[in-house]
Amino acid sequence: MTSSKWIAFLRQYGPIPRNDNMYDETIQRSAQKHGIAPIEFEHPAYSKVIACFDKNSTSYPVSVILTGTAGDGKTYLCRQVWKQLKGDDKDWISDNPYMSIQSYYPKVQNTHFSSDCTENYRQFTVHFIRDLSGWAPQQGAEWESDKEELLQRFCKSLFDPESNEIFLIAANDGQLIESWRRLKDTEYVIKARKVFEDLLVEDRQEQPGVRLRFFNLSRGSSAELFDRAIKSFLDHPGWQESFKYKAGENEAFGSNCPIRHNYELLQNPLVQSRLCSLLELCDSNGLHVPIRQILLLLTNAILGHPDVKDHLMVPLDIPKILTAGSVSKASLFNNIFGGNLSETRRQSITVFDYFDRFQIGYETSHRIDNILIFGDTDETLRKYFTQLVADDRFYGADKRYDAAKYQYIEGDDEDQEKSKDFLQLLISQRRGLFFKIPKDSEGELNLWELTVFKFAGEYLSSVVDVLRNGGIVKRPILSRIVKGLNRIFTGMLVNSDREIFLATSGNYSQAKISRILIDRISVDPNKGEKIILKYDSSTGHIILAIYLSSNIIEELVLNLIRYEFLSRIALEGALPTSFSKECYEDILAFKSKLITAYEKRKIMDGTAVGTTLELKILTLSEEGFPNEHFVEIVQ
Repeated sequence: MTSSKWIAFLRQYGPIPRNDNMYDETIQRSAQKHGIAPIEFEHPAYSKVIACFDKNSTSYPVSVILTGTAGDGKTYLCRQVWKQLKGDDKDWISDNPYMSIQSYYPKVQNTHFSSDCTENYRQFTVHFIRDLSGWAPQQGAEWESDKEELLQRFCKSLFDPESNEIFLIAANDGQLIESWRRLKDTEYVIKARKVFEDLLVEDRQEQPGVRLRFFNLSRGSSAELFDRAIKSFLDHPGWQESFKYKAGENEAFGSNCPIRHNYELLQNPLVQSRLCSLLELCDSNGLHVPIRQILLLLTNAILGHPDVKDHLMVPLDIPKILTAGSVSKASLFNNIFGGNLSETRRQSITVFDYFDRFQIGYETSHRIDNILIFGDTDETLRKYFTQLVADDRFYGADKRYDAAKYQYIEGDDEDQEKSKDFLQLLISQRRGLFFKIPKDSEGELNLWELTVFKFAGEYLSSVVDVLRNGGIVKRPILSRIVKGLNRIFTGMLVNSDREIFLATSGNYSQAKISRILIDRISVDPNKGEKIILKYDSSTGHIILAIYLSSNIIEELVLNLIRYEFLSRIALEGALPTSFSKECYEDILAFKSKLITAYEKRKIMDGTAVGTTLELKILTLSEEGFPNEHFVEIVQ
């Protein structure tokens, strides 16, 4: 294997035009063509999927549906089952989305499989539909009779324990339900459709009495996928082969080569940790990054450069880049956010769209920008500038940066274009600092002020990690969340954090200002009331649970956006303009659920309804603490 072959193969994983429906097959063909092993690792769902077809299982095989977003590994898992059943590799690399194979399973459970297929074994036909979107008819077209008949048989097999047919079907989100809606309504199609919808909505893998395992791969952890992918990516023999021969300073894989340097940077535990944190935060916000996108991210991070073909470097580009003095344009820190790509192309790629929501490079603080702009001349900032910028001979303060900075500082209002050039370089430098600032300096330099989520670091370390490991979140954090809720629930600058104040405007629970108090809910345990933060291991969500009694509980998924929103409200008092109205409305909707739960508790308690209506009107003291004024209305 030569370095050129390896890089040519690696580019197949990058942001180049391709037919996404045949992505796995394209990679396999390219691997065979170049004589290179593809980048593979064990999918988190691998063992569970394979177990459904295991010939030594304690039960008969069952059909499997794999769903999720494009690039979640559905075709890969289909291929692993095909290999498990001894399917021919030549058949697999065909373009046909449908395949089948005969397989034998012991008639008696707990009997280990033998290759001698006698009367002790039961024969099954295993049907593979490895790409439902490529197999089903286009929208508006009629089903081909043989295809519809096969799916009708599949539906019936789910409820027939004597069926000798099992299926493995891979379908993108939405495609599965849409395809089944277009099938002719028969008894078994209607039953199967209902099963699929229930399993999707309830996020379950099986239903009693149905011979099916349902895997929604988009519910998996992006951070876990990253941990598995980056090891396989960096350990691939292609890198070792490329580095084996000593290259000259200005040659590909030499000491000045940006491809080599980016590879070395990506091995840095701090860089990996910050990348993993971003993906974990994406998961928290319900933004799943599939395997294909993670491999695209890693490939672009190492090979990205805006001035070369497809914006991905090959060995022949390196001497030209070095001669042109444009090494800094290959910055891994900028490539991680798709900075080497056009804006249109970047926005069309899932992982870069998600990362862009952190606004890293555009968010900053006065201290960070003072380090980047004045750090080389300011005595108090020089140590940071030296450590984080000057000592980086590849992507730090090179001649291009120094010249642009000087023009920016000394220029006048007429030099708008030159100022614009420096501001673009500043974006790249801020991104670099996000991956360079050491862990022990995160607090001192306020690392997360480089993102739109100022509380993201605290959310990961003091909430997610603590709860995941069975700990209890510190009281000041819970108090801040309660304070934020109170300010949204009442529309006033409430400073109380020991109770939740449920208030309305009298006739509308979602009014911006709510002064009529209907209930207080204690944060500390009191007569069944309490407020806690907990971790849901089945979904990976952080849950804010409010107990109105021991058996009346309302829960809110406290994702990163809501955590940031409530923290900003609690500390700054005003609605952050960087957040959508949707977040505000989510909290008001949660208040409505709490009010409904309060009414339910009154009914369960048997609270008598009198002839006198007593209203409690909320006012605030100068310190922001609520006071109640009672008003009686005789009916």
